Amino acid sequence: MRWLKTKVWHISAEELDSPETAEKLEEIKTALTYGEIIGLPTETVYGLAGDARNPEAIQKIFQAKGRPQDNPLIVHIHSIDQLEEFAEIPDERVLKLMRTFWPGPISFILPLKGDHIAAKTVADLRSVAVRMPSHPVGLKILEYTGIPLAAPSANISGKPSPTDYRHVVDDLKGKMYGVVNSTPADYGIESTVLDCTTFPYQIARPGEIKKSDLERVLDNEIKVHEGDAARPISPGMKYKHYAPKQPLILIEGIVMAQTLAAEKEDRKIGVIAPESFREVVPEEVEFISLCQKEDDYREAAKNLYGALRKMDKSDVDMIYIYRFRETPFSAALLNRIYKATGDVMIKGDQAN
Repeated sequence: MRWLKTKVWHISAEELDSPETAEKLEEIKTALTYGEIIGLPTETVYGLAGDARNPEAIQKIFQAKGRPQDNPLIVHIHSIDQLEEFAEIPDERVLKLMRTFWPGPISFILPLKGDHIAAKTVADLRSVAVRMPSHPVGLKILEYTGIPLAAPSANISGKPSPTDYRHVVDDLKGKMYGVVNSTPADYGIESTVLDCTTFPYQIARPGEIKKSDLERVLDNEIKVHEGDAARPISPGMKYKHYAPKQPLILIEGIVMAQTLAAEKEDRKIGVIAPESFREVVPEEVEFISLCQKEDDYREAAKNLYGALRKMDKSDVDMIYIYRFRETPFSAALLNRIYKATGDVMIKGDQAN
């Protein structure tokens, strides 16, 4: 593994047209052109970006993250016209969805065309996941460089994803050429992934754009992928993700007070839950609030990875995380929580 002195570029959305920003964009373009990798801000999470066409750049991404080679990467673009180089748009329905939700937190799995994209980027599949981020700085970098950028989350593989440039520095300092310091992610969890290589289209990974959002645009029903994850078509389908170093256990709210009271005094406990549960958590327990109300799923999703990272740095021995109610609006949040816990859970009937 090579070690670099990681550069930090400070770029704000308000200064995108300034001469100083132009100099930074040119430096970023040069670095990416020569196969370097950088931390890129998006509205979902920070990405670790490299030229999707360059096998050496893609190998640096996998190496820096410690990411399994059979886990495909999402390619980021700034214009639908860029798809002409490497992907097929199956029909007008897909184009309609793109025009509705791009730029935004959704990726489309499309049939791969030609050999423009490095085989390592797509894990040797004949399909490619593509998205157009709405973060103004991330989108500007894509537009200025003109390079399709593969950009998985900029973290050590399996750990909580980064929503702030400081998270990227914590995980990958010395393993990337540079990172852009800009506004934190708006949504805090990765994009929805929609598989458009089969019909009806299938959600391969839930995110901010929900099944109901997609079905409002198309008359046809959208399916949810339930296939075997042994050969993933999308990031996030095969491996455990988003986990801190401590054991992380799901807990239902109705047994939280009882469970915490029964814990041994010599074990340091952390709890991640809505603010409304703070009153049942003993003072000696580390508590991090995800949101004010139990049904504020968007706020909880935005804060999830930051909370996991904070607990990861604490001295607690184990962590309980609140199990939110399953609804169409909580699907993406619960998907990330279940991946982090491995579905280990304390239920009401296990409390005695």
